[in-house]
Amino acid sequence: MSDATPAPGEETSADFDAMTRDIAEVPAVEVIVTVAVNLMSAAAVKLGLTEDGDAHKDLDEARKLVHALAGLLDASTTEISSFHAAPLKDGLKSLQLAFREASIVADEPGQGPGEKYTGPVFG
Repeated sequence: MSDATPAPGEETSADFDAMTRDIAEVPAVEVIVTVAVNLMSAAAVKLGLTEDGDAHKDLDEARKLVHALAGLLDASTTEISSFHAAPLKDGLKSLQLAFREASIVADEPGQGPGEKYTGPVFG
């Protein structure tokens, strides 16, 4: 007899079809904003801005996440409207400033994470 329950991590084609339908119903703006918020959250953790602080701090990883967030926002700002973009840009600037503060060796103006897209960030 075969067990009808899939192994952990294994999905049936019915599950995949249901997920595909669910994704198809989500507006692009919502997907973009969700990805941006996830990048912001991950960057905050890597910058040591969480309750655990230095336990997960990794500035190299934070730089990559902030840069990716800046690129996403630069590419999608005209698509998601200022209603969604403004708070995300504020969050990005806060992360860029936090990175600058946490960094032992300061980047030149315009060379910090994401500044390729946003221009130099000053406090």
